[in-house]
Amino acid sequence: MARPRKPLLSRDRIVEAAGALVDAEGLEAVSTRRLAAALGVSGPSLYNHFRTKDQILEAVADAVSARVDLSMFGEEDPRDWRTALHDWAHSYRDALADHPNIVPVLARGPGRRPAGLRVADAVFGAMTAAGWPAAQATRIGALMRYFILGSAVASFARGFVDDEAAYDPADYPHLGRAHLLAERQQEVDAGAFETGLQALLDGLTLQYEAMGPAATAR
Repeated sequence: MARPRKPLLSRDRIVEAAGALVDAEGLEAVSTRRLAAALGVSGPSLYNHFRTKDQILEAVADAVSARVDLSMFGEEDPRDWRTALHDWAHSYRDALADHPNIVPVLARGPGRRPAGLRVADAVFGAMTAAGWPAAQATRIGALMRYFILGSAVASFARGFVDDEAAYDPADYPHLGRAHLLAERQQEVDAGAFETGLQALLDGLTLQYEAMGPAATAR
């Protein structure tokens, strides 16, 4: 009786297994030995698809970037540049929400990663099409990435313990309710992200308006 065939090893299977390992245990947990065991193959077989561990992690990062919605930057989309940036920022943050351990790889920049480059190209193209000078459009793309990636690194609310005794008013007179933050993590962190995003966009809007109608007419 023939043995059941194992699923063929592929780049997608390797990336999926590596991503699950990064999510569960962090970047340092990824190794060819661990991945080969998870996939039921020999270690050397991975090298038919990836030469190094770093290439695998780059592919995991790009798989996350590929989940970011870029439709708001399309030529036929009616959203203005501010609304497009706002909606894209939320899509990007949502894509990172379940994968914070891969953020350090994403923070290196897109490099040669196709999905990451598509993100950078879409943002820059939309900003220059809206009338932003190329240099400023580059800075906008950079500052948006700083803000979004920074928000995904860790939770502000979870940085406080659920123990009222830890925040003695004698030592911390303004932290009497800090012990409640952890249980409201999603509300606090989502609200902080939106507050910061609106402030950032407000500042950019002032700069945009200061350029005058001739500079921004499209």
